[in-house]
Amino acid sequence: MKLTVLGPGCWGLTSAKLLNDNFEDICVWGRKEDLPQSLIEEKRIEKPLKIQLDKKVQITSDLNLALKDAQIILLVVATVGIRPVCEQIKKIGLKQDQILINLAKGIELPSLKRMSEVILEILPDIKFATLSGPTLAREIIEGHPTLATIASSDIETAKQAQKLLNVPSLFRLYTNTDLIGVELGGSLKNVIAIASGFASAMNLGDNLKGSLLTRGMAEMVRVATALGAQAQTLYGLSGMGDLIATASSPYSRNYTVGAMLAQGKKIDDILSSLGSVAEGVKTSKALCELADKLNIEVPVSRAIYEAVYTDITPKEILEKLMNRKLKHED
Repeated sequence: MKLTVLGPGCWGLTSAKLLNDNFEDICVWGRKEDLPQSLIEEKRIEKPLKIQLDKKVQITSDLNLALKDAQIILLVVATVGIRPVCEQIKKIGLKQDQILINLAKGIELPSLKRMSEVILEILPDIKFATLSGPTLAREIIEGHPTLATIASSDIETAKQAQKLLNVPSLFRLYTNTDLIGVELGGSLKNVIAIASGFASAMNLGDNLKGSLLTRGMAEMVRVATALGAQAQTLYGLSGMGDLIATASSPYSRNYTVGAMLAQGKKIDDILSSLGSVAEGVKTSKALCELADKLNIEVPVSRAIYEAVYTDITPKEILEKLMNRKLKHED
């Protein structure tokens, strides 16, 4: 059995390490410019996490080689990279028994498409699933257990992926057929995680943080169900579960972005210092555009969008949220 991981970033390498004992062969693919010398020569990276891969793991920039004979292909690239990588895969082609599983949590701009919509637009006939849930890479590398969801419109594909990727005592997987809900839960919670980091850095207290998470969760449900998701999915692992983890952990990049925004730092400087992608930044823009199209109020998400893309101050954001017109809770 062979596992291929497309994307040599932190989450991609963490996935390769986590699933090491499930597969006889493991291959990690990345563009030449994205493959550090230490990864090529010693199968390790030091930043942003220290990760040492097994000696059996093959590192390559040859996509043909990476895809050949792989039963499971994990697509672990940033949202902006999904379309170009899929275009490359299309030129090579996948076999009918190969399963492509997306791990990216975001919405494409400017199309406002979910990742599955982008992927299946380019590769319409593949076996496809999405993996999502509370999966902070640092905790997995440290050996802490977690749970996640494998979603596919085809339950048999989801079950097959579940069986191959489940790691006893470490990585417990559930199946789901609500692909829309699982994708949107994993994507939209990043915006609310930024809000949580923002509130924490401003020392606004646990009462307000709890309030922001609750009202942010309501926004997630309203938008997701309007787009065809089942509400109960948003209260599962890929929605509430992921939100709780990323909105309370300093290991979360989106939480960190929020905290730095509250300190008055500019978004370009924040992202430069992070050295990695925080999907909630662009998702805040996509979420607000979707909400406008659907005529849905998303005040928490819009506050984060303004914090990222305008010169509004942290104090002004708080006052704007707290002094909105009084209304019935929904």
